[in-house]
Amino acid sequence: MRFAESNHGVDSDATKYPGPGRRLKIWNRFRALCNLEAVPNFSRYCYGGSRLLSYTVRALRLTARSSLLEPPPPRAMDSYAPPANASEQATRPDTQHERVETLIFDDPAEMAHRVARRIATLIEERQAVDQQAVLGLPTGSTPIGVYQELIRMHREDGLDFSNVVTFNLDEYYPMDPSSLQSYHRFMDENFFNHVNIPADQIHIPRGDIPPDAVERHCVEYEHEIEKAGGIDLMLLGIGRSGHVGFNEPGSGRQTRTRQVILDEITRKDAASDFFGEANVPQEAITMGVGTILDCDEIVLMATGEHKAPIVKRAVEKPPSREVTASYLQDHPNATFYLDRAAAGELTREKMPWRVREVDWTDQKAKRAVIWLSETLDTPIPRLEASDYYQNQLHSLVHRYDDVDDLAREVFEDLRQRITYRENLLSDERVLIFSPHPDDDVISMGGMFDKLVSNGNDITVSYMTNGSVAVFDADVRRYLRFIGLSSDALNMSPEDLSGFRNRREEIETFFAEKDPAEVDPSAVQTLKAHIRYGEAIAAIEVMGLDADHAEFLDMPFYKTGRVRKDPITEDDVDVVHDLLTEVEPTHIFVAGDLSDPHGTHRMCYKAIKEALRQYNDEATVPAGANGEAPTANETPRPQPLVWLYRGAWQEWPLHEADVFVPLSKADLDRKVEAIFKHESQKDRAMFPGAYDDREFWERARDRNRDTADALNGLGLPEFYAAEAFVTTYDMP
Repeated sequence: MRFAESNHGVDSDATKYPGPGRRLKIWNRFRALCNLEAVPNFSRYCYGGSRLLSYTVRALRLTARSSLLEPPPPRAMDSYAPPANASEQATRPDTQHERVETLIFDDPAEMAHRVARRIATLIEERQAVDQQAVLGLPTGSTPIGVYQELIRMHREDGLDFSNVVTFNLDEYYPMDPSSLQSYHRFMDENFFNHVNIPADQIHIPRGDIPPDAVERHCVEYEHEIEKAGGIDLMLLGIGRSGHVGFNEPGSGRQTRTRQVILDEITRKDAASDFFGEANVPQEAITMGVGTILDCDEIVLMATGEHKAPIVKRAVEKPPSREVTASYLQDHPNATFYLDRAAAGELTREKMPWRVREVDWTDQKAKRAVIWLSETLDTPIPRLEASDYYQNQLHSLVHRYDDVDDLAREVFEDLRQRITYRENLLSDERVLIFSPHPDDDVISMGGMFDKLVSNGNDITVSYMTNGSVAVFDADVRRYLRFIGLSSDALNMSPEDLSGFRNRREEIETFFAEKDPAEVDPSAVQTLKAHIRYGEAIAAIEVMGLDADHAEFLDMPFYKTGRVRKDPITEDDVDVVHDLLTEVEPTHIFVAGDLSDPHGTHRMCYKAIKEALRQYNDEATVPAGANGEAPTANETPRPQPLVWLYRGAWQEWPLHEADVFVPLSKADLDRKVEAIFKHESQKDRAMFPGAYDDREFWERARDRNRDTADALNGLGLPEFYAAEAFVTTYDMP
């Protein structure tokens, strides 16, 4: 393989023919299948780079893959079949806009399981013929579920990784391998330390080499891939700008492993891991697009609503240098694995009537009518038959005797979901789960205020302490306050001396602290107490006091780092114990699962499992020894779950079950409560990469936008509104 001097890439011929390691691997497989004798010095010819040999081996590859010579080996657990709840592309007419095979899953966990099963099958197939399985691996939150499932398979099912060779996509530069942000450390903690891949078969680009050694390292990385015979399966994620690896917008399809400059969007996305954009390296080492396209099979995974717009561009728009993931359309064996949220902007999901005959339900009809009203900027009652016909909604119109009946049905459905304070729950036991100490007031402050006014017995459960989001300067400010107030606090000389010594230790640590260095436990506690005090101040605005707050301090969060531990039974037990203690009739849960570090998603998972256990226990007869409950025993009610959003996204109108109107005074009181979280005001530690507004501004704007959207459909005009989804079974 010849590398171009300018960009560490290869010439165009090198992208068309298999590299030397792959040639030898293909020939050996072909020879074994055809019972051919060994050809003397064939490996020398393979590594000689002969153009004629390239043509020959390419032909052998195509032939060897034919069904006549290589019947597919048995596949364990039907691993190639997508799940029953996945939408297959194949040749279905509803995928006509999709330019690459795309599978959609209702459950991200099932998606991770299927990808892990595909990898496990590849490993087992290679083991059966005494060959290595070569994997390309990414980092980030999306593949963690896959790694966890592979670890489970290794521990419980005996999956052997000794024949696996891995090549990671990328690494920041410069970056010490032991750094908290290093991809070496990420892979060790999340995968390599838990399976039996030999250390000499693990390859990750190095971020700790001198600048003058980077170019050679990139060439050697490509050679290592070729020596391994090429990558059998590449697992990818997708960045907000559409990049794969660190192949930023503008990367060509023939690029190879190289040093790159990270663009602004990528550095903003990574800022939370580095406790500030200023600490994010400006460069990285990454496999190139051409390196990725050389892989035999490519699986790209994406989850969450925030990925939906870029997924649509990568799947439905022509390949472009601006969205490097779109180059996967040119690969013969690439598949996008998406959860329902990440697929939300695809035509078959957002506007299915444009690509297939729709089996109309009331919910689908409502979504279509809302879409039509918003697209035409026309209130629902004013829509005419021609509006439906001109927008490919013929089949929907034909379900009704009169198009006005359709409009009236949808309009009334939406109108009846608007719920004023006097119609909201009252005198109930309410449990509000807040993943971070400010999610309750940011996302449901208006509802919160009305629940208090209606006399409900409310407990607010703050699931994590939020300590990593507190700036060191806030700790200094509170320590300074105590020092200045020592006389007013009537501190004894001994107490004052001890405080000053402790303060000096903390100040010394801050002065010598490296970016993203883990705080000592005492500092973590101080930061947690700052968040606790702010949370109590916020609910006091709503009319409650500290007696209504429960600080769970869930174990998964207490790492002192941005990256958290997986949810365990200990986390579930904490939530279950609180449910048992409160016995709520209604619970409120964060339903926006796109927060940057996955805390909302992890809290949601813990609540879902704890609630399942709690509800299962309620079905057991309350009497002794399994007897029926006595007259004095009341069956424990199954709580109604209210899913709220606001910090990171809002519910679409067609999904919401309840709209709670807010007056200007209501919204002002909500914002006042958010302001009590002073450590997150003006400049939050982790504002996320997708929105430059402060959290109070997001809450205000989203609530105003919801009200404006309802008004645009022809519904009553409100100053603002919050939206909720209700369910007894958490999806």
